[in-house]
Amino acid sequence: MLTLLVIIIVLAYIFDFINGFHDSANSIATIVSTKVLTPFQAVLWAALFNFAAFFISKYVFHEFGIGNTVAKWVNAEFINLQVLLAGIMAAIVWNLVTWWFGIPSSSSHTLMGGFIGAALAHAGGFSNGVVDVINYAKVVPTFLFIFLAPLIGTVIAFFITILIVHICKKSNPYKADNWFKRLQLLSSAAFSLGHGGNDAQKVMGIIGAAVIFYESKLGHTMSFNQFVDAYPWVPFCSFLAIALGTLSGGWKIVKTMGTKITKVTPLEGVAAETAGAITLFLTEHFKIPVSTTHTITGAIIGVGATKRLSAVRWGVTVNLMWAWIVTIPLSALMAAGFYYVVAFFFK
Repeated sequence: MLTLLVIIIVLAYIFDFINGFHDSANSIATIVSTKVLTPFQAVLWAALFNFAAFFISKYVFHEFGIGNTVAKWVNAEFINLQVLLAGIMAAIVWNLVTWWFGIPSSSSHTLMGGFIGAALAHAGGFSNGVVDVINYAKVVPTFLFIFLAPLIGTVIAFFITILIVHICKKSNPYKADNWFKRLQLLSSAAFSLGHGGNDAQKVMGIIGAAVIFYESKLGHTMSFNQFVDAYPWVPFCSFLAIALGTLSGGWKIVKTMGTKITKVTPLEGVAAETAGAITLFLTEHFKIPVSTTHTITGAIIGVGATKRLSAVRWGVTVNLMWAWIVTIPLSALMAAGFYYVVAFFFK
């Protein structure tokens, strides 16, 4: 059983690393597309603040609430190491596939789909276990924010953009553009802090669920907060892994996020990143895991919509939304298949 636990932890950090380069575009797409920083400078900047989010979560929020939520997506009696291994395997495969095709899907929701799909397979099938397996108090808010996070990002970005344009309407365009290029460094840093605080904790939740299950088999009852206190290296390494992943970049998704949804100026980049950061900090406060991909996409759409609705390339946006919709069910089915394989080899 210890071997299985170690495999889960290693794969969880691999997923965290992949999440970093898969979602690095979220933090740097606009700052690269507006040529404020080179791609290398941008990933270095984003990686630094993704890691710095560890200190925000620990010393400002004083907890890792999103990790606690993720660990409880599935009711404890349906969690075992085989379930967690199958779920993380499905999440890794889905992230790699969507990264390869340049699709900015949600790492959060593939993780949720994988976790739940494997647990349902463990419970005896999708028709038998849905009601009992899922912890609806934790899953329903996460599911609702598939739609609410991009909507909130859109609305905030729309009004921030209008406010900025109104304030700066008499400014010299050249000077204003230079100011907003500098401000994009701050807005990008803020979004990276929100990204790290949100996404690194999801891996903590999976590792936490695995360790808590393992400790229970040794006769030790442990809450999530007790797990964090007993294993302080887990949160530290979770934020470090996502930062290292961000350093490796995700250029295909940068192209989609930075240029294909709508053309973004430095002013609009500031508005989009600020709106995304506000949304992520709010959801971390309420301990709701959200997709940083969905959030920044909504913010970019909100910025584009201030010019005219036709400025948003709705064909690309609709394709992105289809990817969001299918992520959870396809990840769940894949995880169920992995569960039967894992259960066969690790009985």
